[in-house]
Amino acid sequence: MLAALNNILFLDIETVSQYATYEEVPEEWKELWSLKAGYLIRNKEVETIESIYNRAAIYAEFGKIICISCGIIHGNGESKKLVIKSFAGHDEKELLLQFTEMLRRWAVDHQKYLCAHNGKEFDFPYLCRRLIINSIRIPPMLNISGKKPWEIAHLDTMELWKFGDYKSFTSLNLLARTLSIPTPKDDIDGKMVGDVYWKEHNLERIATYCQKDVVTVVQIYLRFNGESLINPENIEVK
Repeated sequence: MLAALNNILFLDIETVSQYATYEEVPEEWKELWSLKAGYLIRNKEVETIESIYNRAAIYAEFGKIICISCGIIHGNGESKKLVIKSFAGHDEKELLLQFTEMLRRWAVDHQKYLCAHNGKEFDFPYLCRRLIINSIRIPPMLNISGKKPWEIAHLDTMELWKFGDYKSFTSLNLLARTLSIPTPKDDIDGKMVGDVYWKEHNLERIATYCQKDVVTVVQIYLRFNGESLINPENIEVK
């Protein structure tokens, strides 16, 4: 699928567990988590239901979204610019409402696309599930129900890199290194987001990390399409 660069919204989400620690989880949810954790524990001598609670962040039933960063390319050629905006906060419903309103306004004309790294397996479905949980209507751009494969306007840089090799998983960091694109992992990584949120209460730091991931996804997509990368001075964060 070849899409005009200006018609793609690049995004990345950051998620955390719904509670800071396993001890804070309500009893009825502890039982549900114990069932889920039972499938996740690989080494019973080291791992416990409590110790792997940090993994709850990657499951929409047990986690929540705290940041969505989006990027749109303006212009073409060497002078093209990237504008980034983040929706971050402790109130997940509010940030989802802000994001979906922006998405609806942005997608009113022309054929628009969404792009994320591993977006089809994580970002897009996670967003849809948390929207339903928060009683928010899924925007047409995200809703794939009843659509034929060629009607779904979702791009995924990890899928593009697979070239049909479905057994391959390539992280954003590894792919960036492979393509000699500056890595975004210069401060925190995904495993640290929970601690930065629950212990440091530093949403700004998480939003900055999320924005760097969006920049990396954009640069990777440009490389895939034989386009020049965006110069750092042409990246604007709103």
